[in-house]
Amino acid sequence: MKKLPQVLIVEDEPAIAELIAINLRHHGFTPVCAEDGPKAQTALDACVPDLIVLDWMLPGGKSGLELARHWRSQPRTKQVPILMLTARSDEPDKIAGLDAGADDYITKPFSVQELLARIRAVLRRRDPLSLGQVLQVGQLRMDGATHQVSYQGEVLKLGPMEFKLLSHFMRHPERVHSRSQLLDQVWGDDVYVEERTVDVHIKRLRQALGSGGGGGAMLQTVRGAGYRLSADL
Repeated sequence: MKKLPQVLIVEDEPAIAELIAINLRHHGFTPVCAEDGPKAQTALDACVPDLIVLDWMLPGGKSGLELARHWRSQPRTKQVPILMLTARSDEPDKIAGLDAGADDYITKPFSVQELLARIRAVLRRRDPLSLGQVLQVGQLRMDGATHQVSYQGEVLKLGPMEFKLLSHFMRHPERVHSRSQLLDQVWGDDVYVEERTVDVHIKRLRQALGSGGGGGAMLQTVRGAGYRLSADL
């Protein structure tokens, strides 16, 4: 029997957590609920989920933002997609969530159908590279077997969305991609993702490449057109 995707719901409002859980269960997911950071960590210690729905505001202890940063820094959970659930609708707050490691966000109040669409979209882009496939552009290398990216032999740390984005660039080196093209080809048909989200992930990807000593320059901004990955620095 095929294993149903497991979703960890970290939400302190029981009515919202139950609403999400019921709908996830109805649509073929296995929901696990946790009302705060410690209970969420206990659930993660027991089983790594396929996706985390994480509320920004949680009682006591760490906020959702702090938890996202922590889980992104841990080898066991760094590749788990995170969907941030927040009542904060201002763009700086949304950007802060993405910068903390969230793959996407949804603002309260939200529709269940939108939430499900976002969850499906995040899971679709979870595995961008076939097992065993290797991509090489200049001194940048991506290995599907180990799920590692290296520049000049040094392994880089990338989040799951940055890995997906880079794999697309590496499949099409030297080609200019507009934001709308990247949304269509990398994010898929999730109509809720804004073009600004592309810029945030490009910034994070460039920073990750730059940590390897110059790799960030490979990801170029083409003014008025979009972005390009080039081996010609």
